[in-house]
Amino acid sequence: MRVAYAAQGMNSPAQESNLDVAALADGWLPLLQKWMDQASAAGIAEPNAMVLATVDAEGLPASRTVLCKGLTEDGLVFYTNYGSGKARQLDAHPYASATFSWIAFAHQVTVRGPVDRVDPEVTEAYWRTRPRGSQLGAWASQQSRPIDSRAALDAQLAEVTARFSGVDDVPLVPGWGGFVIRPRTVEFWQGRANRMHNRVLVTRTDTGWIAERLQP
Repeated sequence: MRVAYAAQGMNSPAQESNLDVAALADGWLPLLQKWMDQASAAGIAEPNAMVLATVDAEGLPASRTVLCKGLTEDGLVFYTNYGSGKARQLDAHPYASATFSWIAFAHQVTVRGPVDRVDPEVTEAYWRTRPRGSQLGAWASQQSRPIDSRAALDAQLAEVTARFSGVDDVPLVPGWGGFVIRPRTVEFWQGRANRMHNRVLVTRTDTGWIAERLQP
């Protein structure tokens, strides 16, 4: 597959300085935030989207795209129904891999590490920032469970919309909340010509973080 880098206003591999180990001297967070902000400024849809990989009950990989809703030194936060497939998998195998990919910039970042549920107060604070429609959708959907038809799903949404029609603040859905991936390794990938890409792996140690260059 050939990737075009000529999108207007975006840096090509030829224009951008080479990613080096020194760029991670302050840890993984500043560069990940910089790349995400760069994608956002360029108007890329859902620049905080990441492919989340978990392990299912049979020990097989399962992946889907979710939105990163928190990015701090503690890790990456996303939200879901705790009854969803991914939540059940994480409860059973609390380790995950998450990959951000901004193809227009030839940037990719993969974060791997153990996963915990966030504190209820964190979930509650985030819930208050969600659009009302998203709050109602969370009430209407029993996430990952089968349903007979789209019409049945729409009927569930209509029911909860009517139920909360006179309520200013839609309450938090019971069993809905966040997870945080606590990075153990973070790999930064920067595309280059002739498949001579730049890869830098940042690994947590007992004394801090170490960065090393990997061959492409």
